[in-house]
Amino acid sequence: MRSPTPEDLTAVAARRPAPAPTRAPSTPAARRPKRRGRRIAAWLGGLVGLGLVLGVGGFAAAYSLTDIPDPNALADAQVSTVYYSDGTTEIGDFATRNRQSVTIDQVPLVVQHAVLSAEDRTFYENRGVSPTGIVRALWNNVSGGSQQGGSTITQQYVKNYFLTSERTYKRKFDEFFLSLKIDQAQSKSETLQDYLNTVYFGRGAYGIQTASQAYFGKDVSQLDASEGALLAALLKAPTSLDPRKDPQGATQRVDYVLDGMVTEGWLSAADRASAGLPPTIEPTQENDLQGTDGYLLTTVRAELLSSRVGLTEDELTRGGYKIVTTFDATAQAAAVDAVAKQLPKNRPAGFQVAVSAIDPATGGVRAMYGGADYLQRNRNAVTQDTAQAGSTFKPFALVAGLEDGISLRSTYSSATPMTVKGWSTPVKNYGGESFGRINLLTATAHSVNTVYAQLNADVGPATTEQVAVRAGYPDGTQDLADNPANVLGTAAPHPIDVTQAYATFAAQGVRNDWHTVASVDDATGARTYTASPSNQRAFTPEVMADTTYALQQVVQQGTGSYARNLGRPAAGKTGTTNDNKAAWFAGFTPQLAASVALYQVGEDGSQESLKLGSGEVTGGSYPVRIWTAFMKAALQGQPSQSFPKPDYLGSTRGGSPATSAPSRSSSSSRSSSSSTTTSSPATESPTSSPTDSPTTAPTEVPTAPPTGGATASATSSATGSSSPAGTPGREQVAPTPAGAEQRSASATPTG
Repeated sequence: MRSPTPEDLTAVAARRPAPAPTRAPSTPAARRPKRRGRRIAAWLGGLVGLGLVLGVGGFAAAYSLTDIPDPNALADAQVSTVYYSDGTTEIGDFATRNRQSVTIDQVPLVVQHAVLSAEDRTFYENRGVSPTGIVRALWNNVSGGSQQGGSTITQQYVKNYFLTSERTYKRKFDEFFLSLKIDQAQSKSETLQDYLNTVYFGRGAYGIQTASQAYFGKDVSQLDASEGALLAALLKAPTSLDPRKDPQGATQRVDYVLDGMVTEGWLSAADRASAGLPPTIEPTQENDLQGTDGYLLTTVRAELLSSRVGLTEDELTRGGYKIVTTFDATAQAAAVDAVAKQLPKNRPAGFQVAVSAIDPATGGVRAMYGGADYLQRNRNAVTQDTAQAGSTFKPFALVAGLEDGISLRSTYSSATPMTVKGWSTPVKNYGGESFGRINLLTATAHSVNTVYAQLNADVGPATTEQVAVRAGYPDGTQDLADNPANVLGTAAPHPIDVTQAYATFAAQGVRNDWHTVASVDDATGARTYTASPSNQRAFTPEVMADTTYALQQVVQQGTGSYARNLGRPAAGKTGTTNDNKAAWFAGFTPQLAASVALYQVGEDGSQESLKLGSGEVTGGSYPVRIWTAFMKAALQGQPSQSFPKPDYLGSTRGGSPATSAPSRSSSSSRSSSSSTTTSSPATESPTSSPTDSPTTAPTEVPTAPPTGGATASATSSATGSSSPAGTPGREQVAPTPAGAEQRSASATPTG
């Protein structure tokens, strides 16, 4: 390089701009903000530039490092196993067993278009992902809304075939890049084919061929537009949108799919006009649900898929979860055994038994007998059927009275018939019996209608109703109302609701909502869910101590005295409905609450009178015997625990109790009582002292119910003791009150 010449320097000087006008130099303080602003702007600009460079580079690196895994994940899906509470004894499992693959050309084009209309109308245009859908889902998740996927069919296929269904941002990140690679690696037809062969359609069917058989009993190649639209509609919610469960919801979703097909040009307006929700065949049951375990597994499945646990159907059947339930193997065997041994083997068609037990300390269901065989009757008697509660409802009025300051020592007239406020006709006691003036302990032990009708009038039927809800009855319980007759059990709860309420009593006023899932571990052994007691204080310990003491009298000297055979402190209540349509015993020890309900369902689903021989089946007969046998086996090896002593809250109302033997009204008899009553509950009389077996043992076709049934002589009951407190009592029948809407128990589910 040569050195610059004088001419060069002259030329450079000529090109220089003229110097700026001279001005006073600024101070450092004046210069600092501008310099700082320029530095910040430069720094931010650098960051943005660097971010863009790194973003492009990072995206490219993430894409290149993403490998397509083995596409046989579904075939290798792990079984989710259900265990008893010990965590080792298996009840059953949930697994993917029902899948059959087809090629895309076997699926009619109209069915393919139905699926695209439901799930991804831009399938053939997008690159495997939907950025706008992802942004929308991310915003909804971050802003606190429900978690959404924003997934294309390719993304759904990737999730189903290659990844887990975990709800994490890492999984969405992997799904995004894997979807891009899959879209580049195979044709759209291949992706749609793989998706249709792996996606879940409900009814245990994975893949569209199996789904076609499950819903229509035909090959997928024979499906029309309506049938294809239904299968496509099911993809949004495979279990709940089954038209056999929710025809209205299924219809709305099918219409959405068909209308979308018209919009996209895949279906003509004329074909749309003739299309709609197609008929489906009856679902078939899996053989692994056979027997009594089927009721346990379906109850557990429903809880796992509920918002409480939050698993999806796909996760449950493919995820390899270890599910530990609250069911105790010994208690469950005891329930099955008690039903088998305490009831005649030859029972009439439609005869139903519901046995359930809850741990008061946790709310965990320890045993559940929902029927003899789930495959023969896929309705759970414990959680789906309902039956009129009868006198098992009376303790709610007692609690209301105690909270209102009415003492257990308060006395009422037990005269019959009796005119009571709010009733359009006189209230009558069963068999026309009158015990004179008795306190609430005696009235509870012998389930005296006229006394409880007066107590309910004192506290108010609405208060009694709310006590039932606080104890565990759902707000929407069938026929639960604030009419004066509610105290006699005109409501028809699910049997599990009765057990829930008595578990609240057993926990001395602390309500722990019932559940069946104790814990869930994923395939790696990580704990993903643990149940925790709700521990809601519903009633004060003092009120519960008095309530428990009163219910102990039912066992010690009342209608449930057979339960004394348990050999440990117990409390409970019998219940029998009018026309002998349902019979109950609900009771508890400090460690366990349980209820037994017997009822009979006709061919049309209506409830019929119980038929186990020529006599009535009452709460003090078969139900209390089943309860006692169950509790004795379920509690074997556990220490006997005592109840708290009564507090005798409140003030005593009324005069001194009578000391004479109960009498029978001359104007009433058993025949006249039963002939003039409505659907209000009736009751029973126990044996004079508990025995290990009925005085008249139940036979295959008994000529009379076990000793303690309602056919026992009213005269002998009235003369067997000089003290009302020591006299075996009978539950009572009462007429319909003014405005009361009483119906017989129903086997129709309420929710």
